[in-house]
Amino acid sequence: MKCALVRPDGGTVCAERHPTDAGRGPDAVVDAILDVAEGLAGKARADGFEPLALGVAVPGVIDEAAGVAVWSANVGFRDVPLRDLAVARLGLPTALGHDVRVGGLAEARLGAGRGTGHVLFVAIGTGIAAAHVVDGSAATGAHGAAGEIGHILVRPGGPRCGCGRRGCLEAVASASAIARRYAELTGGPATAAEVADRAADGDAAAVRVWAEAVEALADGLATGQSLFDVETVVVGGGLAQAGPRLFDPLRAALHERMTFHREPRLVAAALGDEAGCLGAALLALDSLEK
Repeated sequence: MKCALVRPDGGTVCAERHPTDAGRGPDAVVDAILDVAEGLAGKARADGFEPLALGVAVPGVIDEAAGVAVWSANVGFRDVPLRDLAVARLGLPTALGHDVRVGGLAEARLGAGRGTGHVLFVAIGTGIAAAHVVDGSAATGAHGAAGEIGHILVRPGGPRCGCGRRGCLEAVASASAIARRYAELTGGPATAAEVADRAADGDAAAVRVWAEAVEALADGLATGQSLFDVETVVVGGGLAQAGPRLFDPLRAALHERMTFHREPRLVAAALGDEAGCLGAALLALDSLEK
């Protein structure tokens, strides 16, 4: 769990990491979140500052309007009224958001998409998800499930996705999918980062796997551009650490797919693992203005 005290201007006062206690069940995760938040609030007061609000970001399906974590496979949340629990415990105005959406919010307003009105933030790690940010606000969707770009069907009949369907973008081009595909071809284990390195060194299997992933990502991003017509696509998550090995072929493949749509600027995320905390803080501050 990453947490921070953040100033209204987006500057980080202090940042911490704590275990989530996910192995002990969802109630323990809630307790851990609230314990950490309470500790940070106390630290701020000890330094002479009064906390304005609390922002919490979690994975899964989030009903931001109701402040409820509807569903999360990672931590076992099922209809957890996290916002109300936080307000009762800390007495602070609280905003609850989706982890990727708040990351996108931060990148759009403070990071690689700053100064751009329409941004698509795509996080590529063990899974793939996105946030569509327009004029500084991230779309949540009617049911809190907007941005699931990882479940765009790009390879019908392809590898089975965790959602149960075959051929989703996440099942072909996420870091875990790249590692799995390489193991299928070679019989040996490798991380996505190692596959990228081996592809650069000319390993035939790695070259094939990396190319398959890039082509699938380009299909997914082209679909996203058809839907959202953004100025900038910001790519973050672990796979973005591949740098030019990812971005150079991905830009070329995306360019090939553009017809009448304007090609978006494709850039790497700038905020790293600070994005979640900064975005949660922005969400909390925004909630004070509503």
